[in-house]
Amino acid sequence: MSQFLIIVILIFIGQTVGATLGLIGKPQPKVLLGSLAFAAAMMISLSLFELVPAALEFTSRPFVMISFFVGVIIMLAVDRILPHINPELMKKEKPSVKRSVAMLVIGIALHNIPEGLAIGIGFKVAPISGIVIATGIALQDIPENIATIIPLYALTGKRLKSFLIMFSTVLFEFVGFLIGYFALKGVPEEFLGMALAAAAGFMTYISVEELLPASDMKNNPKPAIIGFVTGTLAVLLLLFLE
Repeated sequence: MSQFLIIVILIFIGQTVGATLGLIGKPQPKVLLGSLAFAAAMMISLSLFELVPAALEFTSRPFVMISFFVGVIIMLAVDRILPHINPELMKKEKPSVKRSVAMLVIGIALHNIPEGLAIGIGFKVAPISGIVIATGIALQDIPENIATIIPLYALTGKRLKSFLIMFSTVLFEFVGFLIGYFALKGVPEEFLGMALAAAAGFMTYISVEELLPASDMKNNPKPAIIGFVTGTLAVLLLLFLE
């Protein structure tokens, strides 16, 4: 199986599994919390150990630092402007559930674009990097989509319709991946380094703002700590095998 196809499968599988589990039931709380911490550790580790060092090979430290924070700011803006689902609360933060399905779906879809960009940029640097990023995001997508499809099903009242709507949002992540990979071909190396640092900023923000708080490490430390340590070790092992 080609590495490109593995990436595509990973992009779609997290969304699909999460939406399905949200309609038929949800995993045990400890498994859910551990998976959130595992995904956070993978994305933070890959950002610091792979993407930032790779960015430094293409551009200067000041540009890497600026680009990293630009990535964080972009994700912060996306989080504040668009409708969003918090896996910990299992409900919409804003607007209320009574808002339209269209607004909810648009928000989720556009929220997926930066995640796809991070996968595409990482895959351009090294296939294993893209696979690790895609794995971390897929693990994040499972609980996020469980939380998303519950209010969506409450709005539509139809399981199949809710599933198809949620499935359609993954196309935005896939488009982000294609843009991140193909649109950067032939660009100056300095710009590529800045894009890598911005992708690291995307992933760090997602991990710190969403995944770690949702893993409930303070109240349920054991599954979260096990997941975080395991996720960090998994990335280190994969990078050592490159």
